[in-house]
Amino acid sequence: MLLAGDIGGTKTVLAAFAAGDGRPVLLHRETYASAEYPGLDAVARIFLARHALPYTGAVFGVAGPVRDQRCTATNLPWQVEAEALAQTLGLPAVLLVNDLQAMAFAVPHLAGDDLRPLNGVMPDPRGPISVLAPGTGLGEAYLTPGNHGYCAYPSEGGHADLAPGCAEDMDLVAWLMDRFGHVSYERVCSGQGTALIYRFLKETGRCEEPPWLGERLARVPDPVPVIDQYSRGGEACPICRRAMDIFIRLLGAKAGNLALSLLPTGGLYLGGGIPPKMIEALEDGRFMEAFAAKGRISGVLERIPVRVVMNPHAALLGAAWYGLGADIFGDEK
Repeated sequence: MLLAGDIGGTKTVLAAFAAGDGRPVLLHRETYASAEYPGLDAVARIFLARHALPYTGAVFGVAGPVRDQRCTATNLPWQVEAEALAQTLGLPAVLLVNDLQAMAFAVPHLAGDDLRPLNGVMPDPRGPISVLAPGTGLGEAYLTPGNHGYCAYPSEGGHADLAPGCAEDMDLVAWLMDRFGHVSYERVCSGQGTALIYRFLKETGRCEEPPWLGERLARVPDPVPVIDQYSRGGEACPICRRAMDIFIRLLGAKAGNLALSLLPTGGLYLGGGIPPKMIEALEDGRFMEAFAAKGRISGVLERIPVRVVMNPHAALLGAAWYGLGADIFGDEK
């Protein structure tokens, strides 16, 4: 019996799994708003009180770098320590992994409606795999094949310097540097990226904001859904459409950079909360055009399989799969 968790800057998802025929079987699952709790222990205690089962351990995928079974969440003021959690929660064992590493563990087990292809290239079943996940932040991970299946590894590549691909990108980087200093891909290819790009277009006079749209944005706490709404369809607004064009182009360029670094013939997988919500925009060709726009080496990227992870609980499933393979159940695997 395993407690698994996907700990993100926006939400924390906890679930109880049983081991059945070598696979994690979901028993209970609950979602919590991360910002409403002082720490993971507070959330886990609520879940355990509701679902009191004979747990043999827990695996938590946390959005942040994990060192010596400790993690400071990147987009959340939480300090997470495995040993302290085990004592506080009364669990025999707790393991921490990076949230993207957890998602990567799930990728080899996804199929059917879990995935949406962005090109027709078939994955090499023995090729390396890359995962890029825009959500509250921009996560990365990768998998390499071994004698007993794939091994997953975390990465903090989402914080790599944003590379301009055109004159407009150079102006955007300069605008962002004036406000934030270091400018990473995560700054523009994550939850608030579209809103920042929108501000850049408005404040530099590249696009005009209609008065009705300004009034609408002033009434909402999060401008991103509004910008997304008016970026497509018959009610599309030029400034929103342009902001989304830049977002997709930069995300595609980042994905292409990751593919160049690892040559993931097993597939590059787009995870996180954003891609499934904008699947139509990702499928219209703009993303793949930016992905492969690498000059003389473009032909190499055209042979890389690209898939969108549509299952919203992939990281949670990956944490459970990791628990099965980490001998947390006490059986030799």
